Parts: sequence; structure tokens; C-alpha cells
Amino acid sequence: MKLVIQGKNIEITDAIREYVNQKIDKAVNHFQALTTEVDVHLSVARNPRINTKQTAEVTIYANGSVIRAEESSESLYASIDLVADKIARQLRKFKEKRQDKTHTNPKVGDVVAEEPVVSDLIGDRTPELPSEVLRSKYFVMPPMTMQEALEQLQVIDHDFYMFRNAETGEINVIYERKHHGGYGVIQPRNGNGNGNNGKVAHNSVPAEKSKAPKA
Repeated sequence: MKLVIQGKNIEITDAIREYVNQKIDKAVNHFQALTTEVDVHLSVARNPRINTKQTAEVTIYANGSVIRAEESSESLYASIDLVADKIARQLRKFKEKRQDKTHTNPKVGDVVAEEPVVSDLIGDRTPELPSEVLRSKYFVMPPMTMQEALEQLQVIDHDFYMFRNAETGEINVIYERKHHGGYGVIQPRNGNGNGNNGKVAHNSVPAEKSKAPKA
């Protein structure tokens, strides 16, 4: 398992590195077969108007899926403790869902060829971002169903999840509807001269899918 530790506004000392290793190793100990890489991002937000906020963010790459958790407190070590416990729960739920899916859909004799995934999304282009953008991420986006995208949303600790729709090949965004409950999907709408001016279409995820337990 590959472990990467990064820091922002903080020096990653040997003591911090050892503490992160100890906590993360314990959190993923029972999920070594699933985990390929763990990225840990530690940051301190200093603002004279508020108390210092110390954040620990963990992103785990597990067999093509991404599991993420984030916690903040006034103590970096407390944040690490909290996020380690949270990521362990996320991994447990992720493993249970995989087992449920395996039992529900037993393997058959047919072999389905996997489509090649392009690992280099930007080629020889140099990314150019506005100065106000603090972080940028590039990742492989294999096609997935709406249900698979919903399951991913429930384990990344975000309000939304962007994915490539396996049915249409288009980029969609599934998100949690905070005020109305359930989940929604943002899909692109091709310009057809009806005055939409490139606006996207919002669709609700069917009720039976939106009832899936949240991570």
C-alpha cells in the first residue's frame, strides 16, 4: 500500500508522519486487499478572526473506487484521530456493499472485455488555471451506471460526484438535495435552438435509488 502525506501551512515532521502512519495503518488494516494507495493531506487555516482550523483529509484508492473523508478541529492530532475513525467506517461500508453486490449478482461464465482506460487525460497540454484556484486534480473517469455513481457519492464525503455516464458517455454530476431530500443528477443538454443557451438539465434520481443508506 502506497501512503502519501502532504501538508499546507504546516511542516510534516517525523512525529506527525509517524502518527499518521500509525493511525492510517490501523484504519486500513483489515482492508489491505482493497486498498492500493492512500493520500493524506494536512492543512492549517490561519485566520486572525477565528480560531486556527487544522484539517486532516484522507483519500483512498480502492480497486478503481475512491473513498474520502475529512475532519477539522483545533488540534491536528485530534483531526487525524477523527478522520482515521471515519475512513475506517467508510471502508467497512464500501466492503459490505461489494459483498452484497457479489451475493446479489453471482458471477457467470461469460467474459466481458474491459474497455481500455486512458490514464493520461491532458496529454502534452499544460494546464492553465486562474490564480484563485488553490488545488487541481486529474483522475481517470471510467464509465459507470447511475447506481454506481450514487454509491461512490456516499463514500467520498462530498455533496456531489462527477462521473462518465456508461449509457450516454457524457459527463454527469450526481448531488445530494440538501433541502428536498434524495439525490439529483445534472446532465448536459445540447443546444437545439430553443433558447436554452447551453444550460444543463437537472433530473432527480429515482426514489428507490435515493433511499440507499448514506455513508
